[in-house]
Amino acid sequence: MSIIAWIILGLVAGVIAKVLLPGRDPGGIIITTLIGIAGAFVGGWLSAKFLDRPINDDFFDLATWVAAIAGSLVLLIVYRLLFGNSRERR
Repeated sequence: MSIIAWIILGLVAGVIAKVLLPGRDPGGIIITTLIGIAGAFVGGWLSAKFLDRPINDDFFDLATWVAAIAGSLVLLIVYRLLFGNSRERR
C-alpha cells in the first residue's frame, strides 16, 4: 500500500478507535486522528514484526484493518493515560 492509503486507513482507524473508546480526549479530534494514523503504522509494523503476518498490498485486507485499529486503540489508551488529566478542571 502507498503512504496515502496508510494515512486514509489511519484516519478511519482513528475514528473507529474513538467510537470504541468514547469519552473526552485531551487533544480533541485532531490529535485522535493523528493517533489513528500513527496507530495504523504501529499496528502494521507490529503485525509484520511479531505476529509473522506481513501486511498485504490490498487495502481491504481484514488483517490490515485489524492491525490498524488495534494499533490505534493501544496508542489512544496510552495517550489518555499520559495526558488524560490535563483537561480536567481543578
